[in-house]
Amino acid sequence: MNLSTRILLLAKTVILSAWLMTPATVQAQDIHYSQFYMAPLFLNPAMTGVMNCNHRVIVNYRNQWASVLRSNAFNTYSVSYDNKMPVGRYDYLGVGVNVWGDRAGSGNFSTLKFQGSLSYAKRMSGTRTSGHYLVAGADIGIVQRSLDFNALQWGTQHDGDGGWDPTRPSYENFDRSNFFYPDLSAGLLWFSVFDADNNLYVGGAFNHVNRANVSFNSEKQELMYSKFTIHAGGEFQLSNNFGLVPGAVVFLQGPSMEINAGTSFKFDLGTNRLYQAFLVGTWMRFANKLDSGILADAFILSTRFDYDRFGVGFSYDLNVSSLSNASNNQGGFELAAFYKICGPERRGVYCPSF
Repeated sequence: MNLSTRILLLAKTVILSAWLMTPATVQAQDIHYSQFYMAPLFLNPAMTGVMNCNHRVIVNYRNQWASVLRSNAFNTYSVSYDNKMPVGRYDYLGVGVNVWGDRAGSGNFSTLKFQGSLSYAKRMSGTRTSGHYLVAGADIGIVQRSLDFNALQWGTQHDGDGGWDPTRPSYENFDRSNFFYPDLSAGLLWFSVFDADNNLYVGGAFNHVNRANVSFNSEKQELMYSKFTIHAGGEFQLSNNFGLVPGAVVFLQGPSMEINAGTSFKFDLGTNRLYQAFLVGTWMRFANKLDSGILADAFILSTRFDYDRFGVGFSYDLNVSSLSNASNNQGGFELAAFYKICGPERRGVYCPSF
């Protein structure tokens, strides 16, 4: 084993040890999607049922750091379904379910969450083809977390020559390799639809209200940081066949902050009877780096194609952070797809198109 290999092995082991010894600062941070606008139930429970049809199914998948971790890359996936039901003359009730999972690292650190969400959209003013709505939503979920301790390596288990001796003690006491906890969130959303092609929305969510204990040590308490989400966006038609679809989101969770903002350029390819559109976008993600302040993390390229009630999106992160030397500027890719089912009840254009 040459010197550079030994140094790399030692560094990876030290980093992994530090990661597990500080679960409050790392394990309590949530996953994220670059295409946050195509994961509405994950973003804000108030977005449940906010759509122009009656039913919606969305699938998301994200792969990150494969250039560095190879087969141990971070993999995130989610599937959601929500339904919009009319209440009274102008209001709506939204009901949804969302299942997402995440697996990372050689220790198979895994999270699996099942949640149900509910929202109520109250029309504040407007007409049949335009309107201004205030939406309140909440969700409740059950989360499973697990970790394979036998697959981990510790700094105390190095033999001094760059090798690893699993018989040496780790001096760590983790006795919960698999556990469950409840999770609660709430959110608000305001949206204004001016006509079929122009709208604006702004929302906020308060996630992990109950601050569950996420420690792998039953004798210690490491509380999940609550997360605050602020997001906004819209759609603005500039000509018959061209428009802008900007968006931005801010995540605040404990000592961590993340900002993702940009816009997609929309090209209308359809006819009056069949909706078709192609979108291409550029986005920038920023994050705070401990004592270094807010720095650029990734430059994101996205594309999306909508055909009638079906849509598929793809994005790729170009890593521009201090880890770019190790990743060769490669970050991660995402796939997202949705399908909407529209029944006979459609009261004009009341919702933005996510």
